[in-house]
Amino acid sequence: MVDTTVLTQAVDHFADRLRAAPQSRLQRGAAAQALELARELARRAQLLEAPGVEPRVMPDAGMFAAADQITVAVHDLVMVISTEAEVEDALALVAEAQKRAGV
Repeated sequence: MVDTTVLTQAVDHFADRLRAAPQSRLQRGAAAQALELARELARRAQLLEAPGVEPRVMPDAGMFAAADQITVAVHDLVMVISTEAEVEDALALVAEAQKRAGV
């Protein structure tokens, strides 16, 4: 079993920062970065869970839902991750998205 604790903690931290961010920061791109991350995490989870099936795109639920969307997406992903490399790849995505979001 792969330890995904560090991944969920990283996403929880990012989500907390998004929730605490002012609306202006969310509008300037933080929410868009979070949605992009949520969509990529969800895509990866779907590909691992059902290889060969076209992944569905996570809908845009609005800037105030972005933190919840990344949280849901990472929890779906950790259910199907099977290697440390997958954890490291996802961690890199989270770090980059948080950096681009500026939170």
